[in-house]
Amino acid sequence: MKALLQKKVPPIIGLDIGTRFVKAVLLEKAGDQYSVNAFACEPITGNAFTDRQVKDFDAVSNALRKVKLALKNKKIKDVAIAVAGSSVLTKIVQMEPDQTDYQLEGQIEVEADSLIPYPLEEVYLDFEELGPSKTHVNKVNVLLSAAHKDVVDSRVTLLREIPFEPKVIDIEGYAVANAVTTFYPTSETAFCINIGATLLQVSVIKEGSVVYSKEHVFGTDALLQDICMMQGLERDDAQAQLLADTLPKSWRDDTLPIFLSNLQQQINRAIQMYISTTHAQRPQKLLICGGGAVIDDIASLLSQDLGLAVEVFNPLANVAIDKKVNAEQLQKLAPQMTIALGLASRGFSPWHI
Repeated sequence: MKALLQKKVPPIIGLDIGTRFVKAVLLEKAGDQYSVNAFACEPITGNAFTDRQVKDFDAVSNALRKVKLALKNKKIKDVAIAVAGSSVLTKIVQMEPDQTDYQLEGQIEVEADSLIPYPLEEVYLDFEELGPSKTHVNKVNVLLSAAHKDVVDSRVTLLREIPFEPKVIDIEGYAVANAVTTFYPTSETAFCINIGATLLQVSVIKEGSVVYSKEHVFGTDALLQDICMMQGLERDDAQAQLLADTLPKSWRDDTLPIFLSNLQQQINRAIQMYISTTHAQRPQKLLICGGGAVIDDIASLLSQDLGLAVEVFNPLANVAIDKKVNAEQLQKLAPQMTIALGLASRGFSPWHI
């Protein structure tokens, strides 16, 4: 397994390739202060993905090229991306302490053979030692991550044609957690749900570490489908009008309540699964981010339905914005940029290369 560098690494572009948008952020850091040097958010036309696997390469490539132009930075080509979906797996396993990466790699491959429902030659494996286990004496927790090669290789091929150079490949739920850890420092356990187009990604962070991560199949695509049906629009038009807030006002009365009701049910199921899996108490506060969190008043509406405090996570609340950047537009998109910001912050810490 590749060695973990100890030296400072150069900044990288956080590049979030979603099913409906490609989001990108370039961060700078001076001391403890982060600042956004550039950002981009470009739609992907049509239905380019099936179960998070790229099917329409041209549509994704066109969005990536627009992002490259919007960033206006030809020197930095290194990017951090993330993957998600049913072909991406994570598992915390317990190992003997004080092992080298080479020794851990051998044990990980043995563990992976029984944990991963794919032949090992079809997946990429990685691992990270998390620290002493609180449930197994004289053991350390090791995060095992696996992604099907098709999911990773298709993105790498697209990126290198732009050209971008992928240096870090993360998992979306952990990128969300990294954004919360970096830009939302708190001593309390943070329960965050990223409301994407096709997935609800639950990340629970305690003392800077991810203690629970889970994906649920539901997202804003359900809302777009209802808008298309009620308003007689094509999906791309409905998406554009929703973002620009130019839909007929009636949509908030005849379409939004249906989506909110379904979203509430999905979130309650996600919370119950978290409680049954970890035996933790029901969270008293929920952070939401992603494209769904951009909808006006969604936090207050969900709070009423769920019976707990709901806050839209703004990862830019304590981040400076370069004067060359359209700050108003960026702040409006802030919750949607969470994964990209979590990935961009990886550029200020070592990674396996």
